[in-house]
Amino acid sequence: MAENENVNPQEAPAQENEQSQPVFQLQRCYLRDASLEMPHAPEILMQPQAEQPQVDIQFEVSQRPVAEGLFDVTVRGTITVKSAEKTIILVEGKQSGIFAITGIPADAIQHVTNVLCPSMVYPYLRANLADLMTRANVPPVHLPEVNFEVLYQQRLAQQAQQAKEQAN
Repeated sequence: MAENENVNPQEAPAQENEQSQPVFQLQRCYLRDASLEMPHAPEILMQPQAEQPQVDIQFEVSQRPVAEGLFDVTVRGTITVKSAEKTIILVEGKQSGIFAITGIPADAIQHVTNVLCPSMVYPYLRANLADLMTRANVPPVHLPEVNFEVLYQQRLAQQAQQAKEQAN
C-alpha cells in the first residue's frame, strides 16, 4: 500500500506512453575512412586538358547493429576522375552514423537503415569528399543529390529477380 501512495496516477500512463513511442535519432556522425590518390601527379596536373575529364561516381550503403537499438550506417562514395586513360584523382570516403532506433517494427527497420539513415549521413560525405579534392588543389566534383528510396527499391527488385531466377 505504501508503494501506491508514492506514485502519481497521472505520471504512470505518461511513462508507459514514452516507452512505447518509436525512437529514431542520430547519436553520432563520423568520418570512418577517407583516401585520396593522385598516381600521376605532378605531371598530369601540368598537362593542358584538351578534353573534358571523365568522372565516375559510385555509391554503397551498408548497415549493422552495434548494440540493442543502435545501428551503424555507412555510406561509401568513390569519385574517379580520368583524362586520356590516366587517373587524375581517386577519392573515396566512408561516412557513418550511429542511430538509436527502437519501437519500430523489424520489417520497417530495413527501410529506415537503407533510406532515412543514409539520407542524413550523405551530406557530410559530400562535404568531406569535396573538401579533400579542394585540399589536393583540383577542382572538386560535387556529388549529386541521391534519392536513397529509389536506390533501395531498385536493390529490392534486383534481389527479388535473383531469387526468382534461382527458384527456376
